[in-house]
Amino acid sequence: MGGFGVASCSLLLCVLLVLQHIYGTGAREITGGHWNNDENKEYDLHQAGGDHLKIFTKRDGGDDHNGMHVNHGDQHQMDHMDPALNVFFNINDLHLGKTMPIYFAIKDPSTSPHLIPREEADSIPFSQSQLPHLLKLFSFSEGSPQAKAMEETLRQCEFESTKGEIKFCATSLESMLDSTRGILGFETQFKVLTTITHFTKPTTLLQNYTILEVPRDISVPKAVACHTMPYPYAVFYCHCQENQNKLFMISLGGENGDRVDALAICHMDTTQWDPDHAAFRVLGTQPGSAPICHVFPPDNLVWVPVA
Repeated sequence: MGGFGVASCSLLLCVLLVLQHIYGTGAREITGGHWNNDENKEYDLHQAGGDHLKIFTKRDGGDDHNGMHVNHGDQHQMDHMDPALNVFFNINDLHLGKTMPIYFAIKDPSTSPHLIPREEADSIPFSQSQLPHLLKLFSFSEGSPQAKAMEETLRQCEFESTKGEIKFCATSLESMLDSTRGILGFETQFKVLTTITHFTKPTTLLQNYTILEVPRDISVPKAVACHTMPYPYAVFYCHCQENQNKLFMISLGGENGDRVDALAICHMDTTQWDPDHAAFRVLGTQPGSAPICHVFPPDNLVWVPVA
């Protein structure tokens, strides 16, 4: 059902199996030429990862990407908004039989950035100040779509944490596990939760889904959510918020026969959120007025303690 509970001694192996399902097997060579290296080709952030995080973070007052400026009262704009914004919903939507449009990104593991070992990741600079060197390393020209995506990822990773948030960017599986263990507790056993899709037509990204079963409440004291970021190799933006959140597993049935066991979170306190956050514009709410819920895409990971 999207969850994998394991003892600490076997955690690494089990997580590798989960990530291999998402990203394919084997680590890639990272010496340029494998991550959408055709600079004349339009770059797709949804395929590269990071679209989910860009929707959920707006830290510097700048523009959001891909139609984030949505006026909920303007039907014309709503009709033309980014389909990927169809991940937000209200907590009172969580009931058996509810139907709503939801976007689930579909990625090809053979072309997605792969995980690399920590020793290799640690040998590569990971900072905005080293961007010119990194562009040469990966054979991307300055100003290319790939260069802009890398710069944005590094910028997001270097932002200071918001109030009540612990954050880190993981460039390897080992570093993600170590940092997660430090947040959840060094003696705590934990497991990883994901959204599991069963698509009949892999080209369908947005469709109406109906809740088939009563949503299952996942009661945990703390959770670390890790979002994929656009980069030549797999990078995760991970964060844990101290304010109250609720996790759910939702069984969904698509109008074309697709089935999804969707992991979702409801942020119960949004008083500290940016008033221009995309979720408020989509749902027509304001900071602190109501909980904001959203589903996680299939390539995101949520770490929770084992009960």
